[in-house]
Amino acid sequence: MVQKFHPDANSALTGLLFDGMTIAAGGFGLCGIPETLIAAIRDSGVKGITAISNNAGVDEFGLGVLLKTRQIAKMIASYVGENKEFERQYLAGELQIEFNPQGTLAERIRAGGAGIAAFYTKTGVGTQIALGKEVREFNGDSYVMETGLVADLAIVKAWKGDPYGNLVYRKSARNFNPMVATCGRVTIAEVEQLVGPGELEPDHIHTPSVFVQRLIIAVQNEKRIEQRIVRKEVA
Repeated sequence: MVQKFHPDANSALTGLLFDGMTIAAGGFGLCGIPETLIAAIRDSGVKGITAISNNAGVDEFGLGVLLKTRQIAKMIASYVGENKEFERQYLAGELQIEFNPQGTLAERIRAGGAGIAAFYTKTGVGTQIALGKEVREFNGDSYVMETGLVADLAIVKAWKGDPYGNLVYRKSARNFNPMVATCGRVTIAEVEQLVGPGELEPDHIHTPSVFVQRLIIAVQNEKRIEQRIVRKEVA
């Protein structure tokens, strides 16, 4: 068996980071974010990153920590509304942004992982999303061409994993992590629980080991809520 397990995030990232690289990060909102790997990337000092992610975290959490240190030069994302530093950098012209409808972003990541160079979708036709992109007609309807996304490095977070790199996600963390795991030239997974060989039920595995090259145990597992809303009691 190829040894995929590394003792810590710094070890797992050895030889993979370089300025100007593209990093795809899993997570949905603040759920399923690879916090341990993000912190190690911050500490490495690598800069000029193009980050592919559903969202940009919040101030000082998730990808927000890399925005604070100015290590991200461009974001390819679909939702960034919770991050004030992101807003400040964007409005000041300090950060490049490639906005995507959420479904389009998910499909671009999935396509990159599947070796599909491009695809056509109705989403965005006739809007700014389609500016500068090829638009073709199929069966009387217009479709805009979107390209697949491939990252130099993909980082994901799973609930459970085994030494082979098979992964199981839990609830909302399953939204973007499985797709992101496929689109990296190298994929590192951090897991909350590392189980022994054969302990994962094969039918329950969400990401097969073939997509994962390196594996660590997550040491940062904060479960944040973006906006806590509590219904007022009725008198």
